Amino acid sequence: KTARNKATNSALKTAIKKANAAIEANDAAKAEAVKVAVKKLDQAAAKGLLHKNNAAHKKSQLVNKLNKAN
Repeated sequence: KTARNKATNSALKTAIKKANAAIEANDAAKAEAVKVAVKKLDQAAAKGLLHKNNAAHKKSQLVNKLNKAN
């Protein structure tokens, strides 16, 4: 259980970092990177790794950042 949570958390953090990096680099695939990160956030919230409001806050920040970059 601990190993599974650690792996999921690590994948989540990586997805968020990739999305932020893609937005800052104005990468063509930035929307796709954000989409992947949002999915990982939803999965983490569903599994109880993150509180649903925390996940919603992180998703909102990512999407707002993406929209400002466009």
